[in-house]
Amino acid sequence: MLAENALYIVATPVGNLGDMTPRAVDVLAAVDMVAAEDTRHSQRLFAHFEINTPLAAYHDHSGEGRVDWLLQKLHDGGSVALISDAGTPLISDPGYRIVRRAREQGIKVIPVPGACAFVAALSAAGLPSDRFSFEGFLAAKPGTRRNQLEKLAADTRTLVFYEAPHRVADTLAAMAEVFGAGREAVIARELTKAFETIHFAPLAELAAWVAADSNQQRGEIVLLVRGAPEPGDEGLDPESIRIMEILRQELPVKQAAKLASEITGVRKKTLYQWAIEKE
Repeated sequence: MLAENALYIVATPVGNLGDMTPRAVDVLAAVDMVAAEDTRHSQRLFAHFEINTPLAAYHDHSGEGRVDWLLQKLHDGGSVALISDAGTPLISDPGYRIVRRAREQGIKVIPVPGACAFVAALSAAGLPSDRFSFEGFLAAKPGTRRNQLEKLAADTRTLVFYEAPHRVADTLAAMAEVFGAGREAVIARELTKAFETIHFAPLAELAAWVAADSNQQRGEIVLLVRGAPEPGDEGLDPESIRIMEILRQELPVKQAAKLASEITGVRKKTLYQWAIEKE
């Protein structure tokens, strides 16, 4: 095939090379240049699919000169494909600048869809997927990270994060503290690879499980957290009901609701009303 004069945004596998689409192979073989996040990493992909197109580095630290150089190739009638190390470009990867400038300059931008780690994780998590918010990577500093989580604590959408292996245990502990120990969550690790893991549990249990197993602190990680209950929604998830059943056997309803709210992140009023209706 001959590539059209355009900037192609090409998704590549997140792990399993069998997820590479035939169209992606055709486009990468046909364009004049491929801009890659890490050319050494991409060379292995190219070798597997016998793609011989020249590679040029384009990453977070690329200056405007590199963007200008790639755009000039397009203005000269050439074709350029943009790929990241894995998955769909621009999803927590570089690329926004060149796509924005290409559109501003009237250059056609063509997406070539394929694998995306957070979409794969969401599809298999068992959490609500009708409304979700992709938050990417949280801040590395504990204080800043906690502030970010506090701003999301009342969000009713399923929350999706990427996280680095060396921070995942601390991040899950912080989530359990801010969102509530009983909030449902999932870790999806090394998707499509040999050691793929998808584990569902309340946040406190998930945090303890990951902290106790160093193998769960390796590889590419997606974290998914169920959203907060909708305002005015009196329905409770099974874990919140279990906690309330235990507490109200030992405490007055008001105290039980207050403590359960601190544990689960569910509104105290919702828990109190549920308990009153059960008496």
